Amino acid sequence: MTNTFLFEQIKAKASFLCVGLDIDLEKIPPYLLKEEDPVFSFAKAIIDSTHNFTVAYKPNLAFFESYGPKGWSAFEKVIDYLNTNYPDHFTIADAKRGDIGNTANRYANAFFKTYCVDSVTVAPYMGREAVEPFLRFKDKFAILLALTSNKSADDFQYTKENQQPMYEKVIKTSLNWKNSERLMYVVGATKAEAFLSIRKLVPNSFLLVPGVGVQGGSLTEVADNGMNSQCGLLVNSSRGIIYASQKNDFADAAAYQAEKLQKEMQILLKSKGLI
Repeated sequence: MTNTFLFEQIKAKASFLCVGLDIDLEKIPPYLLKEEDPVFSFAKAIIDSTHNFTVAYKPNLAFFESYGPKGWSAFEKVIDYLNTNYPDHFTIADAKRGDIGNTANRYANAFFKTYCVDSVTVAPYMGREAVEPFLRFKDKFAILLALTSNKSADDFQYTKENQQPMYEKVIKTSLNWKNSERLMYVVGATKAEAFLSIRKLVPNSFLLVPGVGVQGGSLTEVADNGMNSQCGLLVNSSRGIIYASQKNDFADAAAYQAEKLQKEMQILLKSKGLI
């Protein structure tokens, strides 16, 4: 998938919503536990009910890996289901991989060749060697952790060197890497004030934005400070959508919350003249 195609989907749906699939068997309706693959059954219902309001899905690998081989099987089925039934949706493997050499190459091959996702979240701490293997693939993206929404992000990400915070150095350095045009960046909605400086460094890149909703980030502030001429934002909501109800009406409740966010996004896109 290309940035241009992603923007076309954003305009067509008047949405820049990404639904995070953080699937916890302790939170899904009990009747689904009787299914052969309850993780996939839950994910499929969420996808079918929300696809009209979203442009991307982000399976969180930790929630799949925690169930062992069955979890990995469910992840593969989720991606296959999306690629087959909703191929216009952008897929993000939220794996936060970050290693070097043959290991990084294997991770990249796994997600882009074996599982055929559009993008993978990658940790930059080990530098160029940990990221460039993911940038070898045409029309695929590495989404670099830059400024995250969690409270302890301050431990490292705001550390300053020559008055420049670490997250800005990470972004600036990454622009010198081979195929850096295939980079996107994670920027938390709870750090809305930082979007202005980040946009000066990467005016054309897409930003994956967690932290709207349960974590308290403001969608309006994110749009005002971070939107570019192609929207350039994928705002993620996980718990606020997929666990809007833990009863049998969970899919309808998820659709309601997704549509609610989509309507807000439509207003913001119109205000920026993008639709």
